[in-house]
Amino acid sequence: VQLQASGGGLAQTGGSLRLSCAASEIIEDFYVMGWYRQAPGKQRELVARIYYGGASNYADSVKGRFTISNDNSKNTVSLQMNSLKPDDTAVYYCNLKVYRDQSEHDYWGQGTLVTVSS
Repeated sequence: VQLQASGGGLAQTGGSLRLSCAASEIIEDFYVMGWYRQAPGKQRELVARIYYGGASNYADSVKGRFTISNDNSKNTVSLQMNSLKPDDTAVYYCNLKVYRDQSEHDYWGQGTLVTVSS
């Protein structure tokens, strides 16, 4: 499975951006799709993830500002980022975990840079 991420770019503090990620094939197994980010000098961290059935969870730092959504028919996941802060500046990575044959299969998209200016 290949993941194609789009969106990102430059925003001002308080602005908004939207990230999207599309999987190259329809996933019929249980899966979780999400976004991680990695700022310079920091470890990669989970931003938000959404499960096949629609349940989601978020990092405390983005709760109330970011919204993740998915479209199972298209195997896409989007991340709407509002009220952006300079601390949100990072490379964002799309991730897909597929649970198949009693194993977890992990896929990553290419990173997309989000820069928030103060």
